[in-house]
Amino acid sequence: MSNDKILGRQQLRERVEQWRRAGERIVLANGGFDLLHVGHVRYLRGAKELGGKLVVAVNSDESVRELKGEGRPIMPAEERAEIVAALGDVDAVVIFDELDVRALIREIRPDIQAKGTDYTAESVPERDAVAEYGGRVAIVGDPKDHSTSGIIRSRLGPRRP
Repeated sequence: MSNDKILGRQQLRERVEQWRRAGERIVLANGGFDLLHVGHVRYLRGAKELGGKLVVAVNSDESVRELKGEGRPIMPAEERAEIVAALGDVDAVVIFDELDVRALIREIRPDIQAKGTDYTAESVPERDAVAEYGGRVAIVGDPKDHSTSGIIRSRLGPRRP
């Protein structure tokens, strides 16, 4: 996988520092991105519209399984990261193993943590980590009418063992 947008944690820290030195704002979005759908695209576009460089943290296979259950993810993390990196709004992608992005937030200290409309600014799980250094949380994207789980249920039928 040779994509200069897909970075390891150390590479990401270095890239973020380069961007900061150049005066860029850093926006972080995160998710499983298991089957990319229009809700994901609108979420990431909304995050990019906040201005600056958009970093997308993609959950590892293990963390998706823990969060979503057996049978998930549908696609491996490396493929999900490659698809997300192909989007024009995305400047960098990192795969993370934790169940939430607090550790990554503390590492790169994004100016803005962008979350989808299934959250409110008060319900974002990582808002405490963002507040520690004076960053802010923004809710972006369209109403949560799309989900990979919903697509699987409605279009692909029940999963078989």
